[in-house]
Amino acid sequence: MAEMLNVVPPQEALQRLHQHLSPLARREEVDVAEALDRVVARELAAPSDLPSFPRSTMDGYAVRASDTYGASEGVPAYLEVVGEVVMGGPAGIAVHAGRAAKVHTGGMLPEGSDAVVMVENTQQVDERTIEVVRPVAPGENVLRVGDDVRKGSLLLRAGHRLRPQDIGGLMGMGITRVVVYPRPRLAILSTGDEVVPPQQEPAPGQVRDINSYSLAAMARRAGAVPAAFGISSDDYEELRGRAGQALADSDILVISAGSSVSTRDATARVISSLGEPGVLVHGVSMRPGKPTVLAVAGGKPVFGLPGNPVSSLVTFELFVVPTIHLLGGYGTPPVRESVEARLARNVASTAGREDYVAVRLERRGGERWAVPIFGESNLITVLMRADGMALIPLNVHGVSEGETVRVFLF
Repeated sequence: MAEMLNVVPPQEALQRLHQHLSPLARREEVDVAEALDRVVARELAAPSDLPSFPRSTMDGYAVRASDTYGASEGVPAYLEVVGEVVMGGPAGIAVHAGRAAKVHTGGMLPEGSDAVVMVENTQQVDERTIEVVRPVAPGENVLRVGDDVRKGSLLLRAGHRLRPQDIGGLMGMGITRVVVYPRPRLAILSTGDEVVPPQQEPAPGQVRDINSYSLAAMARRAGAVPAAFGISSDDYEELRGRAGQALADSDILVISAGSSVSTRDATARVISSLGEPGVLVHGVSMRPGKPTVLAVAGGKPVFGLPGNPVSSLVTFELFVVPTIHLLGGYGTPPVRESVEARLARNVASTAGREDYVAVRLERRGGERWAVPIFGESNLITVLMRADGMALIPLNVHGVSEGETVRVFLF
């Protein structure tokens, strides 16, 4: 087992963990209509050309472009209208020299035509004649066969997270089922003799369980399927039994609390007993969250997170969320949304440690300012009042008022 609280930088800690992990091996096939935010597990190729027929991109008249050359308001081109293309069916019309056919956006281009004149660039002379006051080039206002995508071309790579436009694109190609990575199953086990369920009135010295619910919400947002495994006492045997069952039933195990150095805290010992290689990191050079435990047992990641709500949420974001993305097959994990802002107050720090400070964002004179919200890491309302966490980098002795910081948004 790693030496207790032999702290390492956050990125190094995450690398130590991830070098032992890989995406989940199992796969699922789901309806594309229900696949938003799912991660594609196989490359998807176009089964056909799109569009499969030449079509108009404007309301107007299908023409031979050469019949419009030189047309202007002073010297218009006169064309005979031979019919109208009905939407949703074949054109059924041919356009020859000096002729045109009325078309609508998305309608099939008639045989012989190679461009569409927008209706606003025409004048109705009589029932069968129009004048064109602006020339068009071949292919103008037209989608040709395969202009969007060619049959056999790559649509999506494995590891791509499906967005609304991807859902629409796949449906447009007739792809209604897709093979995806499963959402990792994440077990949350809270610990502590003092922790009681939220619906229970705490006795003196007791606190309601916060972390099971906030961490489950974060897990769900990150793409995992969370499951709460209750509250364990600090007894080693009970915690060991509950943790073993939770790990067997899940892909990721998160144990909340019991990760600080104390004879009372059995979390690190329990995690070490769950399987090889065991604890990889116990102690990260950051605040809050220093006593975090990162481990792997039987190929599954295990986390011992601090019990204080702020510490727990910060470390979950830094370590558990990227691990959900790795197991979930993300080719390119989502980038944490962040902004730059001027710090509204001095914030002290210690070189060699990353500090995360809860901040509220304000606009002052057209600039964005980050106002620190100071409070202990057991005060969940600190985060409830905050818009994000300002990062104080690893090797600085604090940040002065007015300096720019990076704020990671909630």
